[in-house]
Amino acid sequence: MNWNKNKSWQVTFDKLPTTLDMLRGLPEASLQEPHYAAALLIPALCLWPVNQKAALEMINFLKGPQGLSTREIQFINERLRGKEYVPSSYFEGTSPANGYKISGPYTVTISTVPTSYDEAGYVKLYLQSSGADSPRPVQLRKKESSGEWFLWDQMLLSDIRQPVSEDPWS
Repeated sequence: MNWNKNKSWQVTFDKLPTTLDMLRGLPEASLQEPHYAAALLIPALCLWPVNQKAALEMINFLKGPQGLSTREIQFINERLRGKEYVPSSYFEGTSPANGYKISGPYTVTISTVPTSYDEAGYVKLYLQSSGADSPRPVQLRKKESSGEWFLWDQMLLSDIRQPVSEDPWS
C-alpha cells in the first residue's frame, strides 16, 4: 500500500454510543483499522460532560493496555469545562453558527498526510473541527500481537471558535 498519498475515511454512526457495551457492539470497535479508534474517540469525548464515568470507560477501551493517566483525565476536564461543544465540532454538519449542534447520522472524517505513517507501529491521523482552520491530530499505536490500533495521544481539544450564540462580538 502506498502510504504517501493523502487518504480520508468517513465513519458514520446511526446512534452515538452512551455505554462501553454499546461502543463494543459497533463494527468499528474491532479496532482493526486506525481510523476506527480515531472516530470512536469523538462520541466518547462528547459523552464526557454528561457521563464522565461511561466516557472514561469508553476511552480506556480505546487506549487498550494503557488507560488514561490522572494527568490526561485532568487535561480533558480542563479543556471541556465551559466548552462542552468542542468534541461535537468534529461531526459533519456542525458549525459555530448552529452552536455545534449534532444530529444523526453522525459522520466523522479522518485523514492522513504524507507523514502519517513515518514512525513504525504508529500512525498520526487528522480530524477537522468545524470551528478550527486546520485539522487536529490523533496518534494511534498498533498492538502487533492482535493487530488492533489503540489511542496513544490526541490533540483534539484545543480552543475553537465560540458558538455564535456565546460570542459577544458576533
